[in-house]
Amino acid sequence: MEQEIEKLTSFERVNCVGLSMLERLTPMAQEINCLDIERIAKICTEDIPEVLGVKLASLYILDSSNKILHLQKKNHPYPINKIVSLNQQPPSPMIIAVNSKELILTHDIGTFKQPVIKKSNRNFSQNYKTSNCAIAPLLCQNNVVGVLNLADKIDNDFNTEDIALLELFSNLIGASIGNIKMFEKIQFQANRDGLTALANHKRFYEILERELWRNRRYGGCLSVIMADVDNLKQINDTYGHRAGDKVIKEISRRITTCIRQIDIAARYGGDEFAVVLPNTELQDALVVAERMVKTVASKCITWKREEIVPSISVGVGQYGPENSPDDITNRSDKALYTAKKAGKNTVKVYKPLNK
Repeated sequence: MEQEIEKLTSFERVNCVGLSMLERLTPMAQEINCLDIERIAKICTEDIPEVLGVKLASLYILDSSNKILHLQKKNHPYPINKIVSLNQQPPSPMIIAVNSKELILTHDIGTFKQPVIKKSNRNFSQNYKTSNCAIAPLLCQNNVVGVLNLADKIDNDFNTEDIALLELFSNLIGASIGNIKMFEKIQFQANRDGLTALANHKRFYEILERELWRNRRYGGCLSVIMADVDNLKQINDTYGHRAGDKVIKEISRRITTCIRQIDIAARYGGDEFAVVLPNTELQDALVVAERMVKTVASKCITWKREEIVPSISVGVGQYGPENSPDDITNRSDKALYTAKKAGKNTVKVYKPLNK
């Protein structure tokens, strides 16, 4: 019986289990229309292969900024590239599909002519029992967002119904992945400062709350650095606010070069920055703060052939789980104010009275 079912078309196989195609596709389409990439990947590698009578499937998501395809999920045990560069030479079938934005669908990949895909282009060709395959670029508003690969079709060829279904699925999946990317972009922008791309004021407090909660649960401390751009009003008055924006942006870039990946830099206000250093004691935070002051002042910023000398004043303090976010920012701000009074371009430390 199982052998007989394998010889049937995709539509006939679905009807064999007592479901019409419409009854089967409607919930799948509803499942695809979501913001959960794991759910979409599961449908791509489990449900769609079952409907189309395909044994092997993999889903790649495109990082368009870096021109790299990242493997999201596969349903077979064979080795497969987890990362594929679009600049790879010679181009793999996936890259050809991405560049052309067209479905590659053939009963024999070895004889495919538009364009010719040599066996040397397919690193894992020995893993497949048949030579048929479908490589579907997933598009959202005519932009490629991923690729769905299907291979080893049970009945050894893709018929007209299979092609129609694959095109339908590709459109639905592409639209959903595009929606996920847009949602992630909006979420990212909501937490970022528009000028510097650092965390914004709201996000800074969320991060501070999170780190304090972690310290209360697991113990430890954190340090916070508050930095203020020196003489920004004078720069704005002399060269204009666009020059001031350039100074702020460049200083933010220099600050981020001085911190670790686990540290979080934020634009706290107009000319003020804040840095959260998790699991960092004062002596180590002081080293970072002094490095920031030195790095910011290390090179002039050019504005319309004028040389602007940048500098920052910095306040730094170490805090424990008993402190509140307002305590932390107020105390580091006091150290910052002390640095301003001391002549700017320097670092001052907040020291509690009981220490």
